[in-house]
Amino acid sequence: MEDLIQGGYVLTADPQRVDFTRVHRWLAEESYWAVGRSHDLVARSIDGSLPYSIFAGAEQVGFARAVTDGATFAWICDVFIDGTHRGRGLGKWLIDSILADLSERGVQRFLLATRDAQEVYRRSGFAELEGAHRFMEIDRRPTGNPILGRA
Repeated sequence: MEDLIQGGYVLTADPQRVDFTRVHRWLAEESYWAVGRSHDLVARSIDGSLPYSIFAGAEQVGFARAVTDGATFAWICDVFIDGTHRGRGLGKWLIDSILADLSERGVQRFLLATRDAQEVYRRSGFAELEGAHRFMEIDRRPTGNPILGRA
């Protein structure tokens, strides 16, 4: 994906530009789904994914990653926009750009999970999972509760 520019922001899929320290802080300290995630775990998760970053100048202000086989399926996760840059449409731009990039590669099925941003993702075409009862999981995370709100 070529770098995209919108309203003074740059969106890139260049993994070399990811500010691992900043992304780790967002996920481990500010997100509800990855609280306490170690720096090593964040780094390995990014290394095993396609990372997308938004920058304002040299400062990273947004992030998401796609876990994908590059052909049939992608799970979009760890979507985060820095609090001082929210409300500017950056999250929608980020998601729409990821969908466009992966669609160009031929990916046709996308999945994500959210506890409270359904309306945000609906604007990009997401809907509740049809046949959710068919999906199964093993969840060995220490918290095991962030996305679905389990106690």
